[in-house]
Amino acid sequence: MTVPGGTRHAAGELVKPALELRGVRKAFGGAQALIDVDFTLRPGEVHAVVGMNGAGKSTLVEMVCGAVVPDGGDIVIAGRRHGALTPRKAHAAGVSIVHQRRSLVLGLSVTENLLLGRLPTRGGRVDWRRAREEAVRALADLGIDVAPGTAAARLGPGERTLVEIAREVHAGGRVLILDEPTASLGGADALRIHRLVRTLRERGTAIIYISHHLDEVLDLADRVTVMRDGRRVVTVPAGEVDLPALVRAMAGERLVQDRPDRARTFGEPVLELDGLDAGRLRGFGVTVRAGEIVAVLGPAGDGQSELFGVLSGLRRPRAGRVRVNGRRLRPGSVRSALSAGLRCVTGDRLALGLVPGLSVDENLDLVRRGLARPWLVRWGRLHREGRRARDRYGVVTLHSDPAVTTLSGGNQQKVLLAAWLDTGVTACLLEEPTNGVDVAAKADIHRLVDGLADGGAAVLLASSDVDEAVRLADRVLVVRAGRVVADRPMDQVTRDDLVSLTAGGTTP
Repeated sequence: MTVPGGTRHAAGELVKPALELRGVRKAFGGAQALIDVDFTLRPGEVHAVVGMNGAGKSTLVEMVCGAVVPDGGDIVIAGRRHGALTPRKAHAAGVSIVHQRRSLVLGLSVTENLLLGRLPTRGGRVDWRRAREEAVRALADLGIDVAPGTAAARLGPGERTLVEIAREVHAGGRVLILDEPTASLGGADALRIHRLVRTLRERGTAIIYISHHLDEVLDLADRVTVMRDGRRVVTVPAGEVDLPALVRAMAGERLVQDRPDRARTFGEPVLELDGLDAGRLRGFGVTVRAGEIVAVLGPAGDGQSELFGVLSGLRRPRAGRVRVNGRRLRPGSVRSALSAGLRCVTGDRLALGLVPGLSVDENLDLVRRGLARPWLVRWGRLHREGRRARDRYGVVTLHSDPAVTTLSGGNQQKVLLAAWLDTGVTACLLEEPTNGVDVAAKADIHRLVDGLADGGAAVLLASSDVDEAVRLADRVLVVRAGRVVADRPMDQVTRDDLVSLTAGGTTP
């Protein structure tokens, strides 16, 4: 039974909350990021925090981790009050975070990453035998099947996330913040993360779970807190709310856009892929006409992710051809792709799309400058063009030209799209264009994609999101294990058909 200030166990003893925030507030310049927020996290609880980009989720967890100092209010960890924390103090108090951007040292082994900064020594040297034994125990204790001697660079994305979580737990994390842990993972890897989260909950770890996947939140969380415009809107047991109610709470009066009625007509073939072999892709072919959106749908890692490297010119395929308006592109040539009007937008915006050290306008100028190859930067023009692109693509910033890393995920994604698609697009590949963004930003991006097709561009959408394919595509190709298993006009296939096909089933 829940009581003020804590939770009663069956024996009747009062257990203090693992974490409390009492009236915390934070402003950046004139913008209120958090307004008198109260929040409680109990031991052995998965407490999901959801909200649109800019709702205050990131500021909330950064405050708990000591990266942001509150303007007012209290932070209470295991009964001890803190006016503010530093990262060192937060970690010493048992607070750990696993970020969406994985932070393993790829050149080191699993053991070295797991015990980073805490490797056991003997006689002034690392005791590797003891380190390996400790790593084996730590991984086995959490049911993680990863060889401790494996180099981190050889791990899959899901395994890297599992090892990061194990590292924080082994370091003494009692309050664990998981920031979009499954955002870029396929179904099987996401299930492994879910199993580990449930294991940690049973052991008494208090978990703050940040996710844009609301179905995942409802399945995994004990309670859900909705943030909107810097305020806590509601905290509710996950079993007492459904997905539409969560979306309404997050969006307020804003409406989530459904698939629009289309009256588009398609032109001549623009983008033609024929017999492509690359990575897991085998004999892949598709033709996309002017004004058409074709989705290449499949579980993450089943082949559609190979398209970015091949079409952008970063990678030479083993076989096959790419044509734009009948012109064959030179394999492995970025300039050939760009000069043909082919734009490829990566699904990993911070690693491959944006330059974190530059401002928003500088990032917006990179592709234009690369096409024109000017020797000098014309700063006045850069900012004028940047302001126009920001307005056109709906990029929201607190001031005129901030560092791109200060933006929310949805605004970063809009900057990425503006940088690549505001430069004369004939055809484009969009790889997971709404990965890790909230429902409002997703609706904005979907409208941008519709606008591209309405303007006559040929759009190829590489995605693992069935609902996104249903919302956007005129035609869908389902890829499984690198091969096309279905090619259907969207009006001849249902959502359930697509779910079945991507999961390994069949349709009539």
